[in-house]
Amino acid sequence: MKKVAFHTLGCKLNFSETSTIARTFTENGYERVSFEETPDVYVINTCSVTENADKKCKQIVKNAKKISPDSFVTIIGCFAQLKPKEISEIPGVDAVLGASEKFKLLELLGDFEKKSATQVFATDIYEAKDYHTSYSIGDRTRTFLKVQDGCNYGCAFCTIPLARGKSRSDTISNIVKTAEEIGKTEVKEIVLTGVNIGDFGIQGGKRKEKFIDLVKALDQIDGIDRFRISSIEPNLLSNEIISYVAESNKFVPHFHIPLQSGSNKILTLMNRRYLRELYVDRISHIKSLMPHCCIGVDVIVGFPGETDEDFMDTYKFLQELDISYLHVFTYSERPNTRAVDMNEVVPTQERSKRSKMLRILSEKKKRQFYEENLEKESTILFEEERVGGKILGFSENYVRVATEYDETLINKLVSGTIKEIGEDNYAVAHLN
Repeated sequence: MKKVAFHTLGCKLNFSETSTIARTFTENGYERVSFEETPDVYVINTCSVTENADKKCKQIVKNAKKISPDSFVTIIGCFAQLKPKEISEIPGVDAVLGASEKFKLLELLGDFEKKSATQVFATDIYEAKDYHTSYSIGDRTRTFLKVQDGCNYGCAFCTIPLARGKSRSDTISNIVKTAEEIGKTEVKEIVLTGVNIGDFGIQGGKRKEKFIDLVKALDQIDGIDRFRISSIEPNLLSNEIISYVAESNKFVPHFHIPLQSGSNKILTLMNRRYLRELYVDRISHIKSLMPHCCIGVDVIVGFPGETDEDFMDTYKFLQELDISYLHVFTYSERPNTRAVDMNEVVPTQERSKRSKMLRILSEKKKRQFYEENLEKESTILFEEERVGGKILGFSENYVRVATEYDETLINKLVSGTIKEIGEDNYAVAHLN
């Protein structure tokens, strides 16, 4: 029996796709092993959102060949679609598969015999029209379920449309069927994921369904206790969706809403589809219906043209917003994007300084949010992870919660009251 190992870089969407591809290997007689267990085949699923992800790919290939020198190394994912020729020249790489080809890996590479030259299967991204259902398996607590792929937006900093193609979706009926299958396992929570999930519903190039109708359909299924929406654009997070989640049986009070900048000038340069006033409206509506709701925010610092004044606009805007945490990205130049040709480049040192300021603000926001949850009752889904004799889990509104370790709590939904904020970025709860 041949052994195969996987390594995934990037987003939860990549993890869901890696898990699905891995299942095709085990169904075809391969043994899935860890990266260090001298596998015969390595599959590395890449990201290309940041420059570091590209560099990381090269380092992982190098590590793989040290562990298993005779292994067959395959690169898939966003970086593979964007730069197949460049990847094919990395020492140790045997095959490169683009967006349309990665789900045909076994079909295209057969028994993984090495050739004299690196095999490259990467058609033009505009050929990537098929939709492939994917979900992660292995963590019995939660699953990441892909509902949408690709993006029709043209943000000036982003390569994802070039790496994943146009927006396309699964059907509601197929997603419900998959969620029901997952519901027959031990999984308690499903996280909906995609490139631009608010744009859900495009099939065959035409809009046929809406995200709100998917939410309503999933809310009715048995076997899953919780649904969580991963990340959704503010202009696509309608008040109808917010109002439905507020009354939902299963959708939890947690939204992750990309902002990218609190300056209208920079939002316009980025070619985002909203201004900050709309963002304020969305946050206000959420908090009016769900005061305890957790709200995460993506923000990019150092975009070309961002002056000190523009950055401070963003900083003060975020400081005043009723949000819970930030994901801070330092802008990095990406080939084939409009931003790479823009003037007024922000020095690297200044980008780092701004990132640090926002990360400190994020820690303050998270602590404030946790403190707002003190003495409040939550339903906590405990995981296998433990820290210092405590078991960890998440409340419905995404507070990281710890209590004294008890193996019987693993994968259980338990009512508890948050009593204090720990030093290691978690809250401590007493179980009811």
